[in-house]
Amino acid sequence: MEHAQIVGWAHTKFGKSETPGLEGLMAEVVPAALDHAGLGAEDVDGIFVGVFNNGFSPQAFEGALVGMAMDGLRNVPAARLENACATGSAALYAAMDFIAAGRGKVALVVGAEKMTAVPTSRAGDIMLSGCYRAEEDQVEAGFAGIFGKIAQTYFQENGDHSEELAMISAKNHRNGLLNPYAHMQKDFGVAFCNTVSDKNPLVAGPLRRTDCSLISDGAAAIVVAAPEVAETLNRAIAFRARNQVNDVLALSRRDVTEFRGARGAWKASLEEAGLTLDDLDMVETHDCFTIAELLEYEAMGLAERGQGGRVIRDGVTTRDGKLPVNPSGGLKSRGHPLGATGVSQHVMAAMQLAGEAGDMQLDNVQLAGVFNMGGAAVANYVSILERVK
Repeated sequence: MEHAQIVGWAHTKFGKSETPGLEGLMAEVVPAALDHAGLGAEDVDGIFVGVFNNGFSPQAFEGALVGMAMDGLRNVPAARLENACATGSAALYAAMDFIAAGRGKVALVVGAEKMTAVPTSRAGDIMLSGCYRAEEDQVEAGFAGIFGKIAQTYFQENGDHSEELAMISAKNHRNGLLNPYAHMQKDFGVAFCNTVSDKNPLVAGPLRRTDCSLISDGAAAIVVAAPEVAETLNRAIAFRARNQVNDVLALSRRDVTEFRGARGAWKASLEEAGLTLDDLDMVETHDCFTIAELLEYEAMGLAERGQGGRVIRDGVTTRDGKLPVNPSGGLKSRGHPLGATGVSQHVMAAMQLAGEAGDMQLDNVQLAGVFNMGGAAVANYVSILERVK
């Protein structure tokens, strides 16, 4: 099976947006993505929308909002998908399945979230729905509390790695300075990130504020097309591989520091692509919390279990390292509007492959990996991308 290819994209700046709702955020990226692809609304056969919502907005039925955002799309079949923090990748993969099934030749993928319109406490409760509420509902500090417990367990098993987490945070914030779409464009430095203070308090367990991604608004869109259509357009980013591997939702039923599903998704995609990590030129990974990026180093195979700290200490994942990770600044700096994140990660990788990443651009990017997860490594997506045109 030939995978559909990315032929165009658009991205809003992430952060606290003055745009009042999802419809407006979508309107900022839908026409721009089609224009970037060199296609019109009449060329789109299906629309796939990723929005988590679950209380961020009273407006549901978000798939229909794209037809409101651009009148020419009003009659195109549209559907909304949700898969926690991997909602954007779920929408993208559904669009690719649609094309692979022969239902259409061109699909539009839109990921969006408006998170800042509700109080922070309410946002925390909404995000906790990405956990198993029957057992984890009373965890303090919401989703940060879940990852605080994961970090605490990791430290108990492997020693205190607070400084390595601070190094990951500082790396991603430093990278975010180069990203015009990033929510927070500020270089904090390792010392600040590693010091508990009034400006950087503990949030949950050993995690400090600088270890936690931001509550953000934003949208991103991707146009995917069948290979024979992509050949006729200006650019084409192909999927050498794409795989989803799930793990059980309840933390009580698994080893929380293993990220087994993430490991499985990386293994499946590297095998499908016929590659090893050494072949990749960059990775965009899901650093919702710094402990997540550290555990993802181990899951992707950069280090053995318990040794992820060595990866950042050795500079492997910096911009000038052997395998740059999150040259966009990642979720930590770029922001994490839930439904938009998976789409955004694929846009950031596609920009690098197309040589269209501006100040973020790395040298000679031929192959890129993307890892997006829903929940605490429950729904795990890994894509391997390369430019073919």
